[in-house]
Amino acid sequence: MNIFRTKNLTADKTEMKRELKTWNLVMLGLGAMVGTGIFTITGIGAAIYAGPALIISIIMAAFAVGLSGLFFAEFASRLPVIGGAYGYLYAVFGEFIAWIAGWLMIMEFMSAISGVAAGWGSYLKGMFNLNLPLAVSGPFDPSKGTYIDIMPVLVILAVTALLLLNSKLALGFNSGLVILKFSALILFIVVGVFFIKPDNWSDFAPYGWGSFFGGKTGIIGGAAIMFFAFLGFESIGTAVDETKDPQKSIPRGIIGSLIIATLFYIIITLVLTGVVNYKNLNVEDAVAFALRSVGATWAANYVSVVAIFTLITVCISMTYANARMIYGISRDGLLPKSLSKLTVKSKIPKNATILAGLLSAFAAGFTSLNQLTEFVVICTLAYLILLAAGIIKLRRDQGAPKEGQFKTPWVPFLPILSIIICIGFMTQFEAKTWIAFIVALIIAVVIYFAYGYKNSEINE
Repeated sequence: MNIFRTKNLTADKTEMKRELKTWNLVMLGLGAMVGTGIFTITGIGAAIYAGPALIISIIMAAFAVGLSGLFFAEFASRLPVIGGAYGYLYAVFGEFIAWIAGWLMIMEFMSAISGVAAGWGSYLKGMFNLNLPLAVSGPFDPSKGTYIDIMPVLVILAVTALLLLNSKLALGFNSGLVILKFSALILFIVVGVFFIKPDNWSDFAPYGWGSFFGGKTGIIGGAAIMFFAFLGFESIGTAVDETKDPQKSIPRGIIGSLIIATLFYIIITLVLTGVVNYKNLNVEDAVAFALRSVGATWAANYVSVVAIFTLITVCISMTYANARMIYGISRDGLLPKSLSKLTVKSKIPKNATILAGLLSAFAAGFTSLNQLTEFVVICTLAYLILLAAGIIKLRRDQGAPKEGQFKTPWVPFLPILSIIICIGFMTQFEAKTWIAFIVALIIAVVIYFAYGYKNSEINE
């Protein structure tokens, strides 16, 4: 049994339509990154983890994500393969490691979509003061009388239906919503600066730095939770089969979207903690809440309306990415072949899209936002560790990139630094998050040995 057999999943030949350009990819990345993190997690992060010093947490998280972005960019430039990190690791480490990375990405996208949909539901309820029946107004908790949170389930099903129509149409719709989203954030900045009280920044780091290993709070704990805010940039790598000139467009899309997202997160957090004392920001509609607290109700309503529509962009981007991930793995035989079937006209992976939507809807309906956030981050950190190790092995096996290909500087120093940072962030989470993570890994191992290994195309 050779579980480390390698395969180069070249995307030179594809059944899909190559219609996406760098602009589409930047919008895809921003659609995924600028969502619940900026509208919701910024407030929670300031209130519970870091106070106004959350801006330092964001810079630290952006640095950690940026390192991984460099590795993604080099892999995309040198190995433009289907499946993002899954495809890269298949080529350098072999099938089993690739499967684990692919499974973790499926878990990441599923949980991220669910978390965003939950945040979307909170904005909708706050905007319209909705009073739904208790049984359908929260995640599964019979002791509180809640059994399913129906609002996020409905939005995920709607997004899934949209993605079944046409990829270019769905991503075009996504780009329009991303622009609308940024209009709300710019409005918040312009209005908010007039209500900033410098005294709110006086207790700048109330929780201190925390501990790099196992701290769970402070600036470093805030960096671990704000890592969630940048998740989604890797969704760009899953679009390789539908991208024109992927060796250039994908690195540009990753780096461009990361820079823009980081700048907005820093500015929004600075204004947010200046307008409202950090102690009062433990709410799920932080940006709109801040505007309402200073009497700018009209601006708060606009932000809420835009958030209601544009948080959907994260669901679109990540459901798109998750469907392509499931499609790519299925095409290699590690998941049932029925999941790699494309529609005749639009060339959409129909069954993979439906499965991605149903998994996310289930998680959104029965799991709390906090549980989803931590699970998303720990899954992502785990496969980013594999990716960092992969770039070291790629250099060892194939040497430095050729002229015209993207080159990550300071290898192996930066990949080793990335591994250390990711491990440090992983230790910030509670035992229940680790239990869920370990259970997910056990399920992955069982699926591989019970189905994937013998049905792999390499095995055939």
